[in-house]
Amino acid sequence: MWTIVVCAVLACALQQVPAATNAQESDPKFWTENGKRLLEEKSKQPLRTNQAKNVIMFLGDGMSLTTLTAARIYKGQLQNTSGESEHLSFEQFPFTGISKTYCVDKQVADSACSATAYLCGVKANIGTIGVTSKVSLGDCPSSVPDEHHVTSIMQWAQWAGKATGIVTTTRVTHASPAGSYSRIAHRDWESDEDMIVQSNGKTNITQCEDIAKQLVTREPGRNFKVIMGGGRNNFMKKGDNSTGKRHDEDLIQNWKNDKKARFSDKIAKYVTTRQELLETDMSKTDFVLGLFHQEHMDYRLQSNFETQPTLQEMTRNAIQLLQKEPNGFVLFVEGGLIDKAHHNTWAKIALDETLELSKAVADAVAMTSEDDTLIVVTSDHAHTMSMAGYPKRNENILGVSGSVAMDNMTYTTLSYANGPQKSFTSDNASCHRVNVTNEDIAKKVDYSYPSLVDLDSETHGGDDVMVFARGPMSHLFTGNYEQNQIALGLAMAAGISTNPPTNGSNIGNVVRFQFAGQAILTIIALMSFMRSLHYSL
Repeated sequence: MWTIVVCAVLACALQQVPAATNAQESDPKFWTENGKRLLEEKSKQPLRTNQAKNVIMFLGDGMSLTTLTAARIYKGQLQNTSGESEHLSFEQFPFTGISKTYCVDKQVADSACSATAYLCGVKANIGTIGVTSKVSLGDCPSSVPDEHHVTSIMQWAQWAGKATGIVTTTRVTHASPAGSYSRIAHRDWESDEDMIVQSNGKTNITQCEDIAKQLVTREPGRNFKVIMGGGRNNFMKKGDNSTGKRHDEDLIQNWKNDKKARFSDKIAKYVTTRQELLETDMSKTDFVLGLFHQEHMDYRLQSNFETQPTLQEMTRNAIQLLQKEPNGFVLFVEGGLIDKAHHNTWAKIALDETLELSKAVADAVAMTSEDDTLIVVTSDHAHTMSMAGYPKRNENILGVSGSVAMDNMTYTTLSYANGPQKSFTSDNASCHRVNVTNEDIAKKVDYSYPSLVDLDSETHGGDDVMVFARGPMSHLFTGNYEQNQIALGLAMAAGISTNPPTNGSNIGNVVRFQFAGQAILTIIALMSFMRSLHYSL
């Protein structure tokens, strides 16, 4: 009985804006004074033109603009406040931009070609990673020549003497994290088993190495100080007591042996559970390989917190390990399950995973200094989720809009252009829209929201995506630009070269890159001074 009463009270609270807020918002001064205050703060925002010692890039996979809007409302409603005026942690960063996400051969991107863009600075074909657009999806032979390879921000950082690492809630061999270290013609070639299945005797792919093997045995992956996420099966060998997929070798043992051979005086740890991670003293650890699930990690709303760390916990531990580095670090962190939930049209889970990313970003902000650490938050591509229907202010974002359509039935505020949940059904009398009025939408974690076009899986969207930046040179990430500019901006901000070292040293390249960056900054400063002089006259 008390459970019913409490739920009813909470439901009412979610649908009402507190009276004080209504009173404030009915006063024009509330809007004008708040607007002026924020503009005044913006007018005093300094440009941090110094070089970034550290770079942290956060990626919300599939985190479209609609996802951001709905997630901030969801966040507020969880806290029993007006969600529309809420902020995700990174939405309060001082500089924002918009990036164009298309592939060379597709209007709508996938996570592979987009990862090549924002991590390697080069746009490529759909489904390919770390190679130029001369390589088509699945064309192993064309991906072999060095001239068809591109390098990532992680490789550039290592050339400059910085530490590197990746954190993700997907398999660490999945497309987004793989963009930081892999060069491959097909994103699905995550293990040698995958390559055998994919080839099926029809394609010659023996010249190519799978993504997991590249991570452990090739640069820059073999030098990563931090690797955390899921995908343990892609590293383990097949066996009676193993869920591993590999035919050739145990790559986890390979990783251990490599660290012992190359860094005998360093501490390297392999962990598989949340407890093992939290018990690891990162101040005394030099390398961490954390594989916390056989496949993708679980959604937060469905996960076992005793065995699996959260994205926030992985991020915090990664930064603690990397902060010891005297030359700084570059860290890539992905909230990868936003995308997975959207593909199932599980809107609630997608929004919740977005909040998980927001928590991880907040921790990174708290643990670093804006004076020496550049933090960039963006997405690789959009999704087809829309928010519509004129719902009342603070209406449950996960519920119905409150409006009635021409068929005299309500509809959900959130819906998808395509996906696995049909919007229409038929009986002996007619074909009609599915009635969602009496469905238990809010309580069902994995409620599949309706879609217009029936597909096995919802597709990505072709929309531009947001970029949020904070720290040194963060103003580089403003405006509307090609997605590949993000990687180049990260390198410029950190003063690292995109060119390989000459004669075993990259110092000359770094100095030249820094000089070019400082020259650009000088021109910007001079232009700003001339504008201010003009206005003062």
